[in-house]
Amino acid sequence: MNIGLFTDTYFPQVSGVATSIKTLRDELTAQGHHVYIFTTTDPQAKKDDVENGIYRFASIPFVSFTDRRIAIRGGIRAVHLARQFHLDVVHNQTEFALGMIGKLVAHELDIPCLHTYHTMYQDYLHYIANGHIVKPKNVATYARLYMHNIDGVIAPSKRVLDTLRSYDVTAPIRIIPTGINLRVYQHQDSPAAVHALRAKYGYEDDTPVLLSLSRLAYEKNIHTLIDAMPDILAQNPAVQLLIVGDGPARKTLERQVRQMDLGSHVQFAGEIKNDDVHHYYQMADVFVSASDSESQGLTYDEALASDLPIVVMRSVYTDELIDDPAIGVSFQKREDLVKGVIHYLNNPGTEESHQKRQEKLHAISAEVFAKRVVEYYRDCQTTLAEREVAKARHHRRLFHRSRS
Repeated sequence: MNIGLFTDTYFPQVSGVATSIKTLRDELTAQGHHVYIFTTTDPQAKKDDVENGIYRFASIPFVSFTDRRIAIRGGIRAVHLARQFHLDVVHNQTEFALGMIGKLVAHELDIPCLHTYHTMYQDYLHYIANGHIVKPKNVATYARLYMHNIDGVIAPSKRVLDTLRSYDVTAPIRIIPTGINLRVYQHQDSPAAVHALRAKYGYEDDTPVLLSLSRLAYEKNIHTLIDAMPDILAQNPAVQLLIVGDGPARKTLERQVRQMDLGSHVQFAGEIKNDDVHHYYQMADVFVSASDSESQGLTYDEALASDLPIVVMRSVYTDELIDDPAIGVSFQKREDLVKGVIHYLNNPGTEESHQKRQEKLHAISAEVFAKRVVEYYRDCQTTLAEREVAKARHHRRLFHRSRS
């Protein structure tokens, strides 16, 4: 198939959405499909990367998210490129400018238009005038209007499905969890490589390391992890917390660490290139997250693929994911976070726990993810063709009635 992915967010911007799109693109390509990415310009990227099928459209920084961008034009060019590539399907990854352009392209080429709803926007309204302008009801209204006439919607989790249903979205919705590239995350780094990365942060080979990996945004609740460190250190004084990522909350978090005098136990690694992220899972002992805004929990799956136990904030998504202590535990209270961390530090993984994590991985592999997405593409193609046939029959009946 010839597939167009339309997104306002893509590398070099670092986000879960960008990772999800790249995973889908790479796996679709590996399975023999032709994928073209329609995305925004970026100061850190060349305008177009024709060799890799990436086409960029003029954009500006997004309001209140200056590290994210939104396209300001490009509809005519996008239609021209889509005709040139003979697109079979449009798959939107944004509800904003390039999502609207994707809908235009699908309409002009008379091909299916699908959409993945990545972001739970009600968790981010505080970024816009402290939540005084855009309200949850506005999010619901816009989502419902945007997805009107969409041929198929992909929900990465049941939480997303339930949210869209509560918005009265009537388009067909299918739950397809975002997959991860197991080949990358299951590759074992050499002991020397793990030692070198640990040494970079001053860790010994046996130093117990907790890993937090996400955008440093307020809704990720990383402050909760820092708050829990004194209780964790009271039971294991050698524990280190490594916070990987960058974002608007970084200065606040760094100030919290200084005020709590935790500088010798908490470090900030900053933003890490996507191609290097898997090394950080390899060097850690437990993955931790206090985020309550996850719609698909990609980092949880990456940790699982890296054979790391996870200790994460309880949510609808974690209730689905964590069905065995070998995978991890969820928490709502600080004492349960501390208890979970200490348990996994005191009880390193066994062959049995490793096997149970392996059994969980098949459903979240990039291979299965891409195959399910393509199956949905083809189902939408069939539905669209049937609709066109029915429409033609209806017009013929009207014609015959007018003649008689």
